[in-house]
Amino acid sequence: MNRHLLLLTLAQGLFLINNVTFIAINGLVGLQLAPQPWMATLPVMGYVVGGAMAAPLVARTQTRWGRRGSFQIGLVVALGSALLAAYAAASRHFGLLMLATVVAGYYNANGQLYRFAAAELVAPDWREKAVSLVLAGGLLGGIIGPNLAAWTRVLLPTPFVGAYLALAGVALLAMGVIAGIRFPAVHAHAAHAPRGRSLGQIMRQPVFVVATLGAAMGYGVMNLLMAATPLAMDVLGFDFGVTAMVLQWHVIGMYAPGFFTGGLIKRFGVLTIMGVGVLLNIACVGVALVGVELHHFLASLTLLGVGWNFLFTGSTTLALQAYRPEERDRAQAVINFCVFATMAFTSFASGALVTTQGWTWLNVGSLVPIAITGLALAWLALRQRVAPRIG
Repeated sequence: MNRHLLLLTLAQGLFLINNVTFIAINGLVGLQLAPQPWMATLPVMGYVVGGAMAAPLVARTQTRWGRRGSFQIGLVVALGSALLAAYAAASRHFGLLMLATVVAGYYNANGQLYRFAAAELVAPDWREKAVSLVLAGGLLGGIIGPNLAAWTRVLLPTPFVGAYLALAGVALLAMGVIAGIRFPAVHAHAAHAPRGRSLGQIMRQPVFVVATLGAAMGYGVMNLLMAATPLAMDVLGFDFGVTAMVLQWHVIGMYAPGFFTGGLIKRFGVLTIMGVGVLLNIACVGVALVGVELHHFLASLTLLGVGWNFLFTGSTTLALQAYRPEERDRAQAVINFCVFATMAFTSFASGALVTTQGWTWLNVGSLVPIAITGLALAWLALRQRVAPRIG
């Protein structure tokens, strides 16, 4: 843990404060402003659609301006979009809220690269632990994010305007943190510089396919259930403070394991830990189907968070095997685009399903992507076991 890695861990925490607060309040603000109830989570969807749209642009800015320059641009966008969202909520303008969340997606696309940047700040033997530790910085978001939403919900006459303004302050703080990090120099892409393999060659690798699928499906299932939770609990009559507490433990479950996930991966192997993540997701759904009391939501969402951590940390570590340094920006852009595209779909589906089909069927439907992820991991494990024998 060097100084630069520590600062990047803090930046990850501030990024997750933004993410968790957005998830906690955007669906509820959307429910207040949307013309139809099923449109409630469209602002949540806008955040990830904006991330998907921004992923190729972020890859170019990373190449052109380097890690720190691109990350700072993302934070400027975060500041502006938070202020626009505050104005949209105050003026009760659903279209402006949608625009603000789409624009904020650029910051989302930048922040999703913090975990990859972590691997560049340490020696190769420490990459797994660096990725895991930076993801653990999200614990800050888990503790502060839901509480920030609850504390600032009625800070101003219009609900949640204060929360958006608080996020603008978080973005300013993050700018100072990123300014203190020195990232490794980016190699100039001159005409004679190596470009690496084509994107098609990189994407056809089994390791890349499973790493991308694990990241996308892991994030998709987590987002499907997490985005729907505030709406489901609101319909069931739970106070927002109780909902914020459930989300807090969910995000703690997402990021607290980061302190030891890297060590588990080194000891037991990345596919094994990802497989445990799949089993934890199944357990999450099982608990959710048992009942809708507070302890059911609390246990289910905590299991979901730990399962996501094992899947996402494992997927990020697995992806490092699939590309060379000169292929970094293109490969990471594809992975993040797939993650954001899946999240966009699940953000819309969560609101539509929970308001039309209910919490139970939403959970039953989540078993499909969980099963696909499990089968992909089994396929890659079998392939890697057979390959050495053939060789």
